Order: sequence, then C-alpha cells, then structure tokens
Amino acid sequence: MRRWLRQVWLWGPVVLQMAVIFMASSIPNLKRLPGGVPDWFGHGAGYAILGGFALRAFAGGRMRGVTLVAVLTAVGLSAAYGVTDELHQAFVPGRSPELADVLADTTGAALAAGAGWIWSLVARR
Repeated sequence: MRRWLRQVWLWGPVVLQMAVIFMASSIPNLKRLPGGVPDWFGHGAGYAILGGFALRAFAGGRMRGVTLVAVLTAVGLSAAYGVTDELHQAFVPGRSPELADVLADTTGAALAAGAGWIWSLVARR
C-alpha cells in the first residue's frame, strides 16, 4: 500500500471522529442530548470511539503495535482534543466549557484504549 494511502487508512478515522465531535459541540444552546442520553455518557462514548481509532493509528493498524506507549499516547491525544473541544464550546452560544466533560472524555478514551490493550494481550497468547 502506498505510504500516503496507508496514512489516510490509519488516521482518516481519527480525523473524521474529531470532525464529528467538533460539529456536535458546535450546536448552539444544546440543553440535552437526543433520547435523554446523559451528557457524561455522550462524551464518554464519543471519546471512546476517538480513543479506539487513535490507538489503532498509533499501533500502525497492527495488533503487535498495541503497546502501553500506544495506549497512553492515544489517551493523551484524546484528552488533549477534549480540552480543545471544551475551549471551543466557550465560543458557542449557550454552551460552556466544563471540567467534568473533559473527565468524561478522558475516561471514555481510556476505557476504549485499555480494552484494546487487553484485547491485544489476549489475542497474542
């Protein structure tokens, strides 16, 4: 596979999920999520997806690439994006940055990346 195509294959889902999160956090005056989904669950789920995609990218799309460093880097990237997303919300009417949201974001990413790491350990045995 050509190098650029491989990079798109690895990082495209990460960028796409970041765009989805950005668009969702750009909705002004959002009081609650559709279907009565709790805010913390929405944050956790969105960032679990991001954390899983980031782990895949940092692991090079290979099970043997899933290392503790890849897991921590994926969680770090996801958490950093969560911080920037909350800062972005400071400029969206009716929205505000919340530390609890960053914690939910980081927790979701850590759960997904941690599950990916455990999965890789089991798969390698």
